[in-house]
Amino acid sequence: MRIVVVGQEGQVAKSLGERAPLHGIAVTLVGRPMLDLASPSNAAEVLAEAGGDVIVNAAAYTAVDQAEREPELANAINGDGAGAIARAAAAMNVPVVQLSTDYVFDGAAPEPYREDSRPQPLSVYGSSKLLGEQAVADATDNHAILRTAWIYSPFGKNFVKTMLRLAHDRDEVAVVADQIGSPTSALDLADGIITVCRHLVLHPEDPALRGTFHMTGTGKASWADFAAAIFEHSARLGGPSARVRPIPTSEYPTPARRPAQSQLDGSRLAAVHGVTLPFWRTSLETCVTRLLTENFDKERSS
Repeated sequence: MRIVVVGQEGQVAKSLGERAPLHGIAVTLVGRPMLDLASPSNAAEVLAEAGGDVIVNAAAYTAVDQAEREPELANAINGDGAGAIARAAAAMNVPVVQLSTDYVFDGAAPEPYREDSRPQPLSVYGSSKLLGEQAVADATDNHAILRTAWIYSPFGKNFVKTMLRLAHDRDEVAVVADQIGSPTSALDLADGIITVCRHLVLHPEDPALRGTFHMTGTGKASWADFAAAIFEHSARLGGPSARVRPIPTSEYPTPARRPAQSQLDGSRLAAVHGVTLPFWRTSLETCVTRLLTENFDKERSS
């Protein structure tokens, strides 16, 4: 089986590139400048040439606050671009996996969101990702939309790497404590995506395997909890650490509003695809260990 991944530099794309060979699966990454979702007129041609058994769209406009200033670009990439990828997959008669986000919800519900919960995004970013979900569903029934959240990994820019960097220079870091979600390792996410892809390819006749699913790390945390766990494990390994000063969202205003409670219910994914991602703290410790080890190795070889 060959997975074609739209996106090359993002955390999920890089994670799929690392994890797929371990599952005995070939992976081809395509992205800019070959394929630009801001102007995806050549999507069908590029993807047909790549020739995969399933397409995963891991490319997105993810600058949540900047999207408030660039709504047209966010909607083009996350909405129209996602639709173009799904139409290309339909023309090739292969399934498409579209990544979406917890930010399609407003965070007002006291319990974890289910796939049939009513979306009500608070931000341009969330709205643009919801447009993408709708465009994919309109383009083909042969899809799996995977909503995820709070992604981190050894790759690119993310919350874990930011906290470790800040701890090099500060004794204390103020972190929002009234936003709740589920930290998700992009490497765990890649493993889950690969399982879903395999099911879609092996069972083209099964509609139950298709539709919308929630895929996040198991458990929940606030951003302050997340930061504290990063520092605790880093300190155990002799890495940078800082005190966490919990603050309310009101003390850290941002252009885009975030949902206060965006935990996603993953029970449908577990029941249908047999996928449950590991407990977030376990995967976090693996990531922090790798980041500190890789930094040590770089310093030793320089």
